[in-house]
Amino acid sequence: MTQLLIRLFIRDPDDTRNPAVRTAYGNLASLVGMACNLLLCIGKLVAGTLFGSIAIMADALNNLSDASSNIVSLIGFRLAAKAPDAEHPYGHARYEYLAGLVVSVTILAIGLSLGKESVVKVLHPTPVIFSWLSIGVLAASIAVKLWMSRFNRTVGQRIASETLLATSRNDVLTTSAVLLSTILCSATGWNILDGLMGVAVAAFILWSGWGLVMDTLSPLLGETPSPELVAHIERTVMSYPGVLGVHDLMVHDYGPGHQFASLHVEFPAESDPLTAHDVIDNIERDFLKKDNLQVTIHYDPIVTSDAKVGVLRTRLTEHLRQLDPQLSIHDLRIVPGDTHTNVLFDLAFPAGYTGDTDAVMAEMCRFVTGQDPNYSCIIKLEQSYAAVPQSPK
Repeated sequence: MTQLLIRLFIRDPDDTRNPAVRTAYGNLASLVGMACNLLLCIGKLVAGTLFGSIAIMADALNNLSDASSNIVSLIGFRLAAKAPDAEHPYGHARYEYLAGLVVSVTILAIGLSLGKESVVKVLHPTPVIFSWLSIGVLAASIAVKLWMSRFNRTVGQRIASETLLATSRNDVLTTSAVLLSTILCSATGWNILDGLMGVAVAAFILWSGWGLVMDTLSPLLGETPSPELVAHIERTVMSYPGVLGVHDLMVHDYGPGHQFASLHVEFPAESDPLTAHDVIDNIERDFLKKDNLQVTIHYDPIVTSDAKVGVLRTRLTEHLRQLDPQLSIHDLRIVPGDTHTNVLFDLAFPAGYTGDTDAVMAEMCRFVTGQDPNYSCIIKLEQSYAAVPQSPK
């Protein structure tokens, strides 16, 4: 069924880097989810009303919240597909994040309302009428949600959408819990179980809603790029001829499929600047073609003919690695003078670093002067905007 829907409604389904194809996938997932959730909501509302089950009613409203989420997601995908304009030259893809934020607030509101009703049912339990109809509705809901989970996982993997990958899986657990409470209420006569299960469903909705708030706020605020993306960029750049190193990587996220990156690339200072510039042009062009990533590169010449600079760089790097592998240095220069020699370099630390940078700088300066009493250490402290490197295991 999943592949049939994709073939029927997605043109060029394999071209997932195309924004139009990605939008088509998002629209399809939203419409399918909306239709399924509305049907499940109606069926559960009828069963819950007829047989007096607050847990089934709660699960019905959970499906209604899912349907409203699908509507907002559909609007978000459509708005995100708008082309850049004079006021928004980076495009409108962040609408997808804003849609998720609206959905999360809606889910929190529904969870609070359900929690209130369920607490009342716990304090004042009423009989729950057992019916094979209600059992059938819940069992059918579980089957539909299992299919939706597989459908959303397939679509989510194709367009790299974390929102779709997480959709529907938890709803299977929620509906299964409601089905269990319905059977237990009938078997034991403990009608309070219905209210307690309603509280549990409401708590789960609140927990899911809060998690979604955090997930959607993070990219809007500007989050650290994933370690996988950082590793991919560095590995790709280092594969080009003449490249010695990469630093000062920054990635700006303007929505799914709309990322921009800037970085410094080190070349031997003795190499032809025109040749290095040509390599940089090739790197930028290839990233755009292969990864749909807009990359801007700063050319950094590194002295490689001076053995003294190379030896000092190696010693400083190794000593810093022993102090703290999260830190790194770059742009090392040795500038001789009449009375002393300046040793200048940048010391980069990750965002949220909790170590004592002053102590590290003091130790690095002590280490520099230990190499030569005439050395005067000048360190520029700067924050890294990429993922914190992991220590080797």
